[in-house]
Amino acid sequence: MNIILGLIVTFGCLFGGFMAMGGHLGVIWQPWEFVIIGGSAVGIFLIANPMKVVKDAGKACVEAFKESVPKPQDYLDVLGVLYSLMRVLRGKSTNEAEGHIDDPENSSIFQAAPKVLANEALTSFICDYCRLIIMGNARPHEIEALMDEEIHTLAHDKLKAQGAMQNMADGLPALGIVAAVLGVIKAMGALDQSPEILGKLIGAALVGTFAGIFMAYGMVGPVASKIKIVREKQMRPYIVIKQTLLAFMNGAMPQIALEHGRKTISAYERPSIDEVEEATVTAGQTA
Repeated sequence: MNIILGLIVTFGCLFGGFMAMGGHLGVIWQPWEFVIIGGSAVGIFLIANPMKVVKDAGKACVEAFKESVPKPQDYLDVLGVLYSLMRVLRGKSTNEAEGHIDDPENSSIFQAAPKVLANEALTSFICDYCRLIIMGNARPHEIEALMDEEIHTLAHDKLKAQGAMQNMADGLPALGIVAAVLGVIKAMGALDQSPEILGKLIGAALVGTFAGIFMAYGMVGPVASKIKIVREKQMRPYIVIKQTLLAFMNGAMPQIALEHGRKTISAYERPSIDEVEEATVTAGQTA
């Protein structure tokens, strides 16, 4: 929603100001200049990136427009699952704990938090490290190092789309110059025409420079920045899981371990202690 509002303000001020100082919008409407710049940018984007990144970039743009970031309830769901699992790990048999971890789709704990279960990567992250806890051979600092490495890898993969979009934004001003040069070449071929016609051709060429710079810094660049913000926030649940399980491995009671995880959540989305307690007690009853 913020992206749409921002684009409305940007276009309104840009073209409104241009018209207010006596400019004519018809001069800016040079569709073939936009085809040259936009088409070249898309083509270079396809050349520079694997198809997997290209598809993920489309998905990332949708997430940026929808602002698909974890909400307080999403964190409560994650904490509820962790609390129930820690209770099972602490007080139940190994076979019962393995049943939840090996088959999360049929686990009452995960079924109580469908949004967590729907996120395959997040579910796998939880189950993998709970499985290591059950094995009991790994030391907490070894688990922490492994978690850090996996989180780093996941974050790197998630931000590939942002890097690809930013690279495209960085190249757009140069493509705008290319379009402008092509327009000037066209104008040079019409030197025998009247000054009025020649002026229109030169003006059309200059639109290419304007379009390239504007698309880079007014459209694609800000969307890339928004993708980075959204994707980084999507990684926050992994940090919550990491801190919670490490505290549990170091001997903290499940409720205290949850507090270690809760404190890693941004203050803007962080649920209160009472909200966490209510959510975890409810989730714990399903274990």
